[in-house]
Amino acid sequence: MSQTDQVSKQSSHHIEIFDTTLRDGAQFEGISLSVDDKLKIAARLDTLGVHYIEGGWPGANPKDEAFFARAASGELPLTASTLVAFGSTRKPNSDAATDPTIKNLLAAQTSTVCIVAKAWDYHVTEALRTTLQEAIAMVSDSVAYLVSQNKRVVVDFEHFFDGYKHNPDFAFAVLQAAADQKAETLVLCDTNGGSLPHEVEEITTKVVAEFPDLIVGMHTQNDTGCAVANALAGVRAGARHVQGTINGYGERTGNCDLTTLISNLSLKMGVPTIGSEKIATLKAASEFVAEVVNLPTMPQQPYVGTSAFAHKAGLHTSAIARRPDAYEHVAPASVGNRTRFLVSDLSGKSTLALKAQEFGLELADNELRDVLAQLKNLENLGYQFEAAEASLFLLMKRAQGFDHDLFRIESYRVISEHRIAQHSQPNADAIDQTLTEATLKIFFGDERVIATGEGNGPVHALDAAFRKAATSRLPLVETIRLTDYKVRIIDSASGTGAITRVLLDASDGTKQWTTIGVSHNIIEASWQALEDAIAYAALR
Repeated sequence: MSQTDQVSKQSSHHIEIFDTTLRDGAQFEGISLSVDDKLKIAARLDTLGVHYIEGGWPGANPKDEAFFARAASGELPLTASTLVAFGSTRKPNSDAATDPTIKNLLAAQTSTVCIVAKAWDYHVTEALRTTLQEAIAMVSDSVAYLVSQNKRVVVDFEHFFDGYKHNPDFAFAVLQAAADQKAETLVLCDTNGGSLPHEVEEITTKVVAEFPDLIVGMHTQNDTGCAVANALAGVRAGARHVQGTINGYGERTGNCDLTTLISNLSLKMGVPTIGSEKIATLKAASEFVAEVVNLPTMPQQPYVGTSAFAHKAGLHTSAIARRPDAYEHVAPASVGNRTRFLVSDLSGKSTLALKAQEFGLELADNELRDVLAQLKNLENLGYQFEAAEASLFLLMKRAQGFDHDLFRIESYRVISEHRIAQHSQPNADAIDQTLTEATLKIFFGDERVIATGEGNGPVHALDAAFRKAATSRLPLVETIRLTDYKVRIIDSASGTGAITRVLLDASDGTKQWTTIGVSHNIIEASWQALEDAIAYAALR
């Protein structure tokens, strides 16, 4: 088939987007979703417009049971998506009508169910320890019974590509069993993630030709880094249904990342998915899910990462100022992202001018030269302003003659005391303690204030002391919270005397910003970042 024919074939159908973040994605190391978390994510996926949301495996654990129960009670009013319950075929040598897994699928009260079936003969004989004929019957009986109960049935054929390579006759036989009993979608799974795009396209082409009246789907894992590429290869071969997760969450190295997949399908291949107005919300959806699962976003993530359209080289930035499409493969706004210009010691005056414009500042030529000279000097000392744009903003404002008059530090002192537990009895329950106390002498206008704060470390104690002094005199402090704190050793060869770089993330509930401090003294570096965070908040 020519490439023109393939593109035409793809464009003639929309691609069904089947999200499995709540099930397969939840197997990612570090993710543990509550029922409320799952309901929040499902509602956001519905807003995004995915066609199917796989909610979990009813009966496998209390949380999934509660999720489906609450969804059925009306707590999850979906408008664009169809909720799907996941399970497996009946067990070997049993009856589908009485099989516990099948009964749990029906109890979930979803219109559509997805069941997993073995497609690799090795798994049938070694894992299930049954015959190939029984494995085919398990698929046939399970689909037939679920269809008889008015369920739409999607079948995930586990290890399909490995199974096809080992025994194509059996792999096709289980597909045929599902097709004969009116399954709607046959999903080819690269469960171990070991297949490559040319293999996936070749095998999927054969399946599509054999089952032209059914929807063929893709479920790809990322163990070779090819999950998205394999899904695209399947679509090129005629697949019309793709399963994946937001941000590529999933077991081991993850699943097909739907944010990348949807963007590639619609923006690059011209294949309809969720609609252009929904694609423009992909970045927001990515960040929402990351926030709920409590994992950091990946800056370099294609399309939706904060660095996806970030430019550092002076040649790039000057060209983009004239023609944005010169160095950006799609318009950032098409996925809800934006162009960013990174300022570093590699930057020229034109890059700084663009960054100032992005900040809403107008810097004169002499001010730009001053900022550039300071920036190069500071980065030589260990500062990194591309990671701390709030501090860069303040550097530019200071070049215009601004310096905040919110407060003025006279001095601060930090004391850490390690208390050794005293065991008055042989088995006394006592532990050592380390306590930190900070004393801050600070001026608010002409008023001199001395405040003391305690914390579990020097930065915590300093922050507590400042808040005690400032709360009644600088009310905005109450709206600011510190959300992250990172420390980096710049010259590790200097050992404990090395220069320390501190990055501090702060938020007022609507916006987050990052500031930086650098010093041989970690407390001084931390205070620099903290003071910048407060000054930036005041300017906002």
